[in-house]
Amino acid sequence: MDATNTAADFRPTHVVPPDGLPTWSSPDGAVPTEPLDPLLPVRLLDRLGDWGRVLCSNGWAAWVDGRLLVPLPQGPPAASTPLARTAEARGLLTRVEQTLGRYRRAAEELAAGRVDGETFRRTTHGLRIGVVIDGESVWLYDAERDGWLYYDGTAATAFAAPGAPSGSEG
Repeated sequence: MDATNTAADFRPTHVVPPDGLPTWSSPDGAVPTEPLDPLLPVRLLDRLGDWGRVLCSNGWAAWVDGRLLVPLPQGPPAASTPLARTAEARGLLTRVEQTLGRYRRAAEELAAGRVDGETFRRTTHGLRIGVVIDGESVWLYDAERDGWLYYDGTAATAFAAPGAPSGSEG
């Protein structure tokens, strides 16, 4: 870690698996170093084949078997407008399906040679969706409100990005 970074700036991208993880000073497996503790948050800095160079919050870096790192979920992209309460997400799911259908049809037209690249760009200009499904949970990007919401099949909650809440006059 260089002098401009602090532990407060550290943003992990992965955690060490529950059994811990051996480390090496270089990506050759020749010189082992201290193992990483189970579930320790780390930041993946570099990849070299199956090797991953990780950084710990204290500034210590080492090479590990990158295949064994457990990725941390990252929050969705930041919204540029204030959050609004959404009662349910079924309407948004319909808009996502429609937008994806429009894109799929345009891509099929391009692949079949029925339209050129410029027509494809014009047809798809302004289309914007985002969906992450993980079992019963789904993240949906609401292009009309320029924000993300989390839906568990029963209720939708607008995603609150880190930072000061809006709407209060101080």
